[in-house]
Amino acid sequence: MSVELDLTRKPGAPVVSNLAGLGRERLRQALIGAGVEEKKARMRATQLWRWIYHYGVTDFSKMTDVAKELRVVLGETFVLERPPVSMAQTSVDGTRKWLIGYGPNAEAECVYIPDVGKAGALCVSSQVGCTLTCTFCHTGTQKLVRNLTAAEIVNQVMVARDALEEWPTSNEDRRLTNIVFMGMGEPLYNLDNVVEALDTIGDGDGISISKRRITVSTAGVAPKIPELGQRTGAMLAISLHATNDDLRDELVPLNKKYDLKELFGAIRAYPDLSNSRRVTFEYVMLKGVNDTLAEAKDLVRLLKGLPSKINLIPFNPWPGTKYECSDWETIEAFAEVLNRAGYASPIRTPRGRDILAACGQLRSESVKEKASEALKRRLAEKEAGLE
Repeated sequence: MSVELDLTRKPGAPVVSNLAGLGRERLRQALIGAGVEEKKARMRATQLWRWIYHYGVTDFSKMTDVAKELRVVLGETFVLERPPVSMAQTSVDGTRKWLIGYGPNAEAECVYIPDVGKAGALCVSSQVGCTLTCTFCHTGTQKLVRNLTAAEIVNQVMVARDALEEWPTSNEDRRLTNIVFMGMGEPLYNLDNVVEALDTIGDGDGISISKRRITVSTAGVAPKIPELGQRTGAMLAISLHATNDDLRDELVPLNKKYDLKELFGAIRAYPDLSNSRRVTFEYVMLKGVNDTLAEAKDLVRLLKGLPSKINLIPFNPWPGTKYECSDWETIEAFAEVLNRAGYASPIRTPRGRDILAACGQLRSESVKEKASEALKRRLAEKEAGLE
């Protein structure tokens, strides 16, 4: 019988690493590091991939087509764990929110919204906190703690599918069919990890959510927009909210760096735009700020010739905000101008407001740990035998 594993171990406890959330290449490299022969590592990674991402297993012993000896070694070396859920909430409208822990001072929220997209959408976060300071957004009041890794992004999907009991993957009667990168953080400031996570989420042998059902939203990091399309093929959404630079400078301060002219040049360079692959523009309706009929007409002019859909978002209040939601009649009149011009402009029904899970309401209490505090914590953990 051929030897597949180097089972020699140095004395001491093995280093335990979590395989859940890893992409194919990282999974293959982890197996090689555990002693799997390099020429067989790709095949073994494919076996594990299906168990992890199709069946959602968290126990190596359930991987019945993997050799028993290998399962033992995998169980000694690795885990298949979800990150801890610090808080799980369910809204009166069925929206569900999870606050997920990613280590000391690092928590992020993700939200499942039923009856959105084909059946239901998961709004995922790409960062803990945010570098941007959009004045109408609750997340913008929380400073950036750190980027999430690709595995940490993928694990948000796995936590949701656990809660929705959506294992094994099926193409029928799914409740989670769409992914939107509209949670905490600016995805294009964490593009490499977002791309890797998209590859894992979209893989047909695992979670298998089509990239045509994955939307990445940006506040307008213009230089990265064409790159996003070239690397992922995901659908593009733009957090717009204003039709002129002066107002957008106030609402979305990133506009001072990449103004509307540069932003729309980048959008028009997004690959494969068509009527079937339209850009979604998000426009939050702020009473007395950006909701006049004149601004609706300016929006029509701004989008001329661009395959577009406009999501009108009634402002969702949060503690301490200075903004109010536009009156419903005002929102409907605004939408009518867009509709008459030939643009689909649905008014997004507020979801999960009662648990602060609606658009613009996500925020955790994570704070960036100072280097000196981190050193003290690590020394204390080492003395306590936790490291």
